[in-house]
Formats: sequence, structure tokens, C-alpha cells
Amino acid sequence: MSSATAHAVAHPRDGRPAPTWAIRAAHLIPLVVLPSGLWRVALVAGIPIGAYEHGAPARTHGGESVYILSLSVVSEALALLALGLVRPWGEVFPRWLPLLGGRRVPPSFAVTVATAGAIGVTLVWGYGAWGMTVHSLLVRGDGLGFSPPGLALLVACYAPLLLWGPLLLAVTYAYHRRRSHD
Repeated sequence: MSSATAHAVAHPRDGRPAPTWAIRAAHLIPLVVLPSGLWRVALVAGIPIGAYEHGAPARTHGGESVYILSLSVVSEALALLALGLVRPWGEVFPRWLPLLGGRRVPPSFAVTVATAGAIGVTLVWGYGAWGMTVHSLLVRGDGLGFSPPGLALLVACYAPLLLWGPLLLAVTYAYHRRRSHD
């Protein structure tokens, strides 16, 4: 068995594997989301990351910290759901779900939800990148309270998010092609 097919996961009913490129792309999605989550965790933990507020290192408090940590956890959990498009566990609803548990996930449902998610994250992070670049750097010119290394770290941690939507769309397309004739 070649290395390309060794990692392919067979379709549970007819043995059709997800393409190797789609498996790799699905595994890449949580990795492109991780740096931004780690940046947010560092912010909440008070690790100096080059972000400043009123001249002092930026800190979060109380509910703001909970929100920021929750955003990191939810983002990573949503990114991990992309694996369901290439793994058998993503083709059957979990048994614990009322009314749906144990039933087959209709391909049209998975494709619709994943496509909407891909478009959503593309719009959110595209707008975020545009806003940060155009408004913060060009209009204000002060980097919104970031030191130059801090701004570089922020960009390095958030830029990979621009890949989330296109990668998810590609994996969704592969899922659709594989499952559309079920």
C-alpha cells in the first residue's frame, strides 16, 4: 500500500476513501487556528506579547478573560469539526443527540453547514485582516498600542486564519464529491 493510500480513510459503506489532499487539509485547519488561540491565551495569562494599553502591557480581567479564553476554545473546537468531513465519525450523528443519534448525516446537511462555515470564517477573518491593516496601520498609524515586535507577533498568529475558510471549502468540496452519490 502506498503512503498516499495508507492514510486515506475508507467510506464506511462502500470503501471510497477521502482523498489524501483533503485529509491533509482537514488536519491543517486546526493548526492554522491554533496560533491565534495561543496568542489570546498568552494575553489572558499576562505574558508580554507586545500589546499595550495606556502605556502598560495589556491585561484582561474577569468576564473579558472568560470571553477571550472561550473564543479560543470554541474556535479550535469548530476547526476540529473539519475532520468529520474526512473521517467516518463525521458521517453519523453521535448517539447522545436526541432524535438524530446514530442516524446517518445527510450529505447535503454537512455540505451546507460546512460551506456556510467556510464562507463565514472567510468573511470574518478577511474583514478582520482588512480592518487591522487598512484602518489600524494606515489610517491611525500607531498599530493600536502594539510595539513593532508585538504587531509582528499578532500578524504572525492571526494571518494563518485567512486559510481557514478556503481550506474548509476545499475539504467540503472533496466531501461533496465523495458523498454526493450516496
